[in-house]
Amino acid sequence: MAKERRIPNYRKMYPEASEEVIALLRQGERKLLYHEYDLKVEKFIVDEEKQKVFFIQSKEDSLERLIEADVQFYDEDTNVEEIAIKAVMINKLLEGLKHLTKEEHELITALFYEGMTEREYAEFKGVYHNAIHKRKIRILKKLENFLKK
Repeated sequence: MAKERRIPNYRKMYPEASEEVIALLRQGERKLLYHEYDLKVEKFIVDEEKQKVFFIQSKEDSLERLIEADVQFYDEDTNVEEIAIKAVMINKLLEGLKHLTKEEHELITALFYEGMTEREYAEFKGVYHNAIHKRKIRILKKLENFLKK
């Protein structure tokens, strides 16, 4: 474990330097200490009153350890706006499905949720394939108009 050190007294070391230079030296030293100590060092804090020890992990971590810990990383290909728009559209679509008749809802459920083909559904209902196709188109238009509201 690295030993914590103090920021030197630059005013004493360089009495002729201006305040701007001293401030810049202090800032540089603090940044160096941060990189050397604060960022890379794990710490144990002992609470003597409660008689407990707390472990604080280092702020710098290895990719391998994070992968082993199953930490999720931000996906750069994910567009948050698109996800939000999609969620709103799904909610509107679900609301639109509530406005369908029982027969319309049954057709949409069979085709899009149960994976039946138009021909299979037509045979199941005892009607022509073309009639099912036209109903599906009419229902999809109805849902599309509901989404546009």
